[in-house]
Amino acid sequence: MHKIRYFVESQAFGVCSRLGEKMNISASSIRLYFIYTSFLTLGSPVILYLIMAFWMEMNKHLRRHAHPTIWEL
Repeated sequence: MHKIRYFVESQAFGVCSRLGEKMNISASSIRLYFIYTSFLTLGSPVILYLIMAFWMEMNKHLRRHAHPTIWEL
């Protein structure tokens, strides 16, 4: 069970864990919220999840290029 959970958490962009850190809520309760609302609303939170994952990746890339290292100059 722990191997499956680690695989899913490492492949799921880290959106729930990042939200949990920001809002001081456990990531597992946020994951359950997404799962339950996805079943109730026929998958619309999945679109929100993917948008948030895209936004987090863009922020990571923008921060990396905002402060170049000496090797990149």
